[in-house]
Amino acid sequence: MKLVIMTQPAFFVEEDKILTALFEEGMDDLHLSKPGAPPMYSERLLSLLPERAYPKITVHGHYYLKSEYGLAGIHIDDRAAALPEGYKGRFSRTCYDTADLPAMKKKAEYVFLANAFGRGGMERAALEEAARQGLIDKHVYALGGVSLDNIGLARELGFGGVVVCEDVWDKFDIHNELDYKDLISHFEKLRKAVS
Repeated sequence: MKLVIMTQPAFFVEEDKILTALFEEGMDDLHLSKPGAPPMYSERLLSLLPERAYPKITVHGHYYLKSEYGLAGIHIDDRAAALPEGYKGRFSRTCYDTADLPAMKKKAEYVFLANAFGRGGMERAALEEAARQGLIDKHVYALGGVSLDNIGLARELGFGGVVVCEDVWDKFDIHNELDYKDLISHFEKLRKAVS
């Protein structure tokens, strides 16, 4: 099972140091998602990360960064958005309804199923039915409410990966902390849980 870490939506002072530490600890799939942020801030963050990490980063929006920095690929969050004209390379998408999974899986390398868990997430029975129908498979990653507590369920349902955001970033207060050992320690637990 793949472990994808998604960035916080906002930029913060220690972010480059934490991301570098996560790459050093074995993170191999980061989604850089900063909705509404000017591209120069994403460029600045990328310039502070080690170049060896670039092939492990997928960018949401500002797709030109993919070729400029040699990133792994692009991710399209808007269900109605088309692939950028002339784009060649790896891409993934976010799916908001299990009924859309068959069509999306045909076009993208992998698909995030939004609102899989957590508050406002899908009912377990609906996820089990989607799994029974073969809609959830190795090309579908659970997004939304994913935590250490439900990675086992995601595996049982047949998800090929999990996308973790809040569960890892909640371990560090971006406004008051400088020490991110708890975040790194939690990442290690997440890594063990998916292997």
